[in-house]
Amino acid sequence: MRIALLSYRSKPHCGGQGVYVRYLSRGLLDLGHEVEVFSGQPYPELDDGVTLTPVPSLDLYRETDPFRTPHWREIRDLVDVAELGVMWSAGFPEPWTFSLRAAKALRARAGEFDVVHDNQCLGSGLLSLQRAGVPLVTTVHHPITHDRRVDLAAARGRRKLTLRRWYGFLRMQKRVARRLPEMLTVSHSSAEAISEDFAVPRDRLRVVPLGVDHEVFRPSERPRVPGRIVAMASADTPLKGVGTLLEAVAKLRTERHVELVLVAKPTPGGPTERLIDDLSISDAVRTVHGIADDELAELVGTAELACVPSLYEGFSLPAVEALACGTPLVASRAGAIPEVVGEDGEAAQLVEPADPEALARALGDLLDDPERRRRMGAAGRERALRRYSWPSVAAATVDCYTEAIEKTRARGAGAAGAGHR
Repeated sequence: MRIALLSYRSKPHCGGQGVYVRYLSRGLLDLGHEVEVFSGQPYPELDDGVTLTPVPSLDLYRETDPFRTPHWREIRDLVDVAELGVMWSAGFPEPWTFSLRAAKALRARAGEFDVVHDNQCLGSGLLSLQRAGVPLVTTVHHPITHDRRVDLAAARGRRKLTLRRWYGFLRMQKRVARRLPEMLTVSHSSAEAISEDFAVPRDRLRVVPLGVDHEVFRPSERPRVPGRIVAMASADTPLKGVGTLLEAVAKLRTERHVELVLVAKPTPGGPTERLIDDLSISDAVRTVHGIADDELAELVGTAELACVPSLYEGFSLPAVEALACGTPLVASRAGAIPEVVGEDGEAAQLVEPADPEALARALGDLLDDPERRRRMGAAGRERALRRYSWPSVAAATVDCYTEAIEKTRARGAGAAGAGHR
């Protein structure tokens, strides 16, 4: 097949979208398919043989200059004007404006692709491709309605108003989701949430779990660092539960040596940095970001424990990466995490989300029990090998492409028949 894979932003080493695009495109290529990735900034890292077609935005949220105002010479067309206007009014325009740009690029190349696969955008521009008879599949990792609820619950005063505006794109995503015929998601938990929040019939959602590169994420040959706990957070938001973990670490360090390595880039002066200062644990917390997969695997593989303290996850790649590294895990009993990690106590110890006392107790108990850590690590590696493979993700996704193509042809034939009558 000739596949167009769309991703409105594809940060390579942080967050699920860039990882998904890279490994899915590799798996599709290995199966003999042609893959062209259409992406906005930040662009993904892709394997040789996968084509990248940039679909540049105004890059209004670049890490070095977030919420920037571009020079007037950067404005190319009315879509750019709309993108800037939405940002100026406190909204988040990227899913919408990317879909308009990508749809324009694909309409100009009609006939070159057998299927278009959207990754999490759900922008209204996709509907023009559907009307043109293009077979269309979309992956929704989880409905962003969960992020919105958690952020609003934590916000105070005017911040609530700006957050409501920021999440305004969800109205579009709900509308588009209800009109798309083929939808993939990464867990049964996400499927239930999408069905409920987006009012999509459950039987239109197909579950294809994500994978992990078992050759990169594997047990380290180096010894584990005593007291080291590693956690990954793709965003400095309440949903990731970093605050709960920091409070737990503050409790732990009163009775033992611990080192928390946080794979994240906290917002300067933001909630994570402020809480580290308030708890006086800057000497026990180290943050790293922008590291390659092999460096991340080595970091996870040399930790005594990994932690996923999120309030909600649609899947949790960090959890699967920890399992693959043979690193025992302490994680929240939230969203898809129990579904991903398996029976409580086997490869992961589950705790209630947003409970620093319970999290500190679980971490401390495991740090005191090396034999239990060894058993859990071995069980996690075995689970990752058995259940989470990118080749199987690619193969299952191709099955969905085939169904989408057949259904699109059937709809076209039905419309032609109706026209003759």
